[in-house]
Amino acid sequence: MPVIELPLTIIILLDIVAWAFFHIVISLGMSYVSADWLQKYSCFFRSREWEREGMFWEHVLKVRSFKKWIPDGSKIIGRGFEKRNLKSVDQIYIEQFIIESIRAEITHLLSILPAGLFFLWNPSWAGWIMIGYALLFNIPIIAVQRYNRPRLERIIRNYK
Repeated sequence: MPVIELPLTIIILLDIVAWAFFHIVISLGMSYVSADWLQKYSCFFRSREWEREGMFWEHVLKVRSFKKWIPDGSKIIGRGFEKRNLKSVDQIYIEQFIIESIRAEITHLLSILPAGLFFLWNPSWAGWIMIGYALLFNIPIIAVQRYNRPRLERIIRNYK
């Protein structure tokens, strides 16, 4: 039972506006987080042994089959680092790409969190749909970052 009772058309409109608001605010907010801060906390986003340097994401979610269809958020919000294609193998560029993949991962992790708020005005079944939407929209993008980052780190290791 929602906390706030609203007509269905208002609920649908509110859902659309709320998701747009959360996505834009979180994306813009994360675009202002410094690269130094992301670098400082990058250890939390390192590839885990069970991920097998990103191959887990390829085997389980088939990342390579869908990553080309994911829009680049930097173009949508008009800020940030384009991550669609690798433009150089220069060490500084690759290091920046790694940091920006961490920014993208954090952005999409944070974008899942507001899903619970939709229970305030949606019926319970619709609240669960909103949680499903948040997971379905964000987990593939997180998986792409976790798939790509170890491959980029391998390039950096080759420089040393």
